[in-house]
Amino acid sequence: MAGGNPLDTSRGRHRVLVVSAPDADDAGLKAQRAALGPVRGGLAERDLVVVEAVGGTPEARAVRAGLGLPAGAFRAVLIGKDGGAKLVAEAPIPPQKLFATIDAMPMRRDEMRRRPSPGGGE
Repeated sequence: MAGGNPLDTSRGRHRVLVVSAPDADDAGLKAQRAALGPVRGGLAERDLVVVEAVGGTPEARAVRAGLGLPAGAFRAVLIGKDGGAKLVAEAPIPPQKLFATIDAMPMRRDEMRRRPSPGGGE
């Protein structure tokens, strides 16, 4: 997918957290990674995938261009399954805020109603 936008394949299937940073040493990038590490189960439960647009690769440029993000600053953007930006931040987004935003979405509410509770009978 050289030069393509990796977000195109997620529409309708996944929510995406785009983490954009000028380079791998960016403090915001490191903080966002650290915040998400312990909550991988919560990400999976919400069909949330993380896409990093770091540096100047063709993929990173395509993601930034598609979302109108600056190349020289940290940004975090939550994208819904419909492809729309639901939350944009100039600092790392705490997992609790991510999860609360997603859990308030109508599509997520439908998903929670349809899925059986863990350990529960059907």
